[in-house]
Amino acid sequence: MPKLFAKFAGALLLLGLLTAPAAADLASDRAMVDTAKSAGTVGEQGDGYLGLVAGSADAAVAAAVKNINAGRAQVYADTASKTGTTAEAAAEATAQQLIAKVPAGQYYKPLGGAWSRK
Repeated sequence: MPKLFAKFAGALLLLGLLTAPAAADLASDRAMVDTAKSAGTVGEQGDGYLGLVAGSADAAVAAAVKNINAGRAQVYADTASKTGTTAEAAAEATAQQLIAKVPAGQYYKPLGGAWSRK
């Protein structure tokens, strides 16, 4: 997972959407979300975004999820414009790859499904 987030951050930097301080914030958010995933608080969703497994989390984790999801949304939109697809299709295709890589013990939520522990 960290490699994928690094790719997202790299793509955003290349697009000029993140400044150096924002990239540092993203690294901090990634670390916080990785910890929350291991704790079972955050998981990958079939729509390509992170979700809060219990529906809520402490404010810092919720903010980190929001920031990462905003970055993902921008990458999905950019991918869609370059490939002639929709942002939703790009997000769902990415979600399939992300969910396949969810480690044992962490949560994921397929489209139309409920949270499951791998």
